[in-house]
Amino acid sequence: MSRPVRLTNRARRDLRRVGPAVAGQVVEALERFAETGHGDVKKLRGVESEWRLRVSEWRVRFTIEEEALIVLRVLPRGKVYR
Repeated sequence: MSRPVRLTNRARRDLRRVGPAVAGQVVEALERFAETGHGDVKKLRGVESEWRLRVSEWRVRFTIEEEALIVLRVLPRGKVYR
């Protein structure tokens, strides 16, 4: 299932804002999911083809395409669904 992980510009900006410790956890969780399919992932309701990955208090919104995982946003739990 190994797919490359691609970040949108907004996701890159989000990762810079969270700091190196959290960014490392998020990148590690994304790579693990892309490689093995394991992680706390759920399909978002009401949004076509978007998923979320839970990493501690942070949520990663992404889409799954044939060639890659496209990361849309990395935000705290309270802000990601707005």
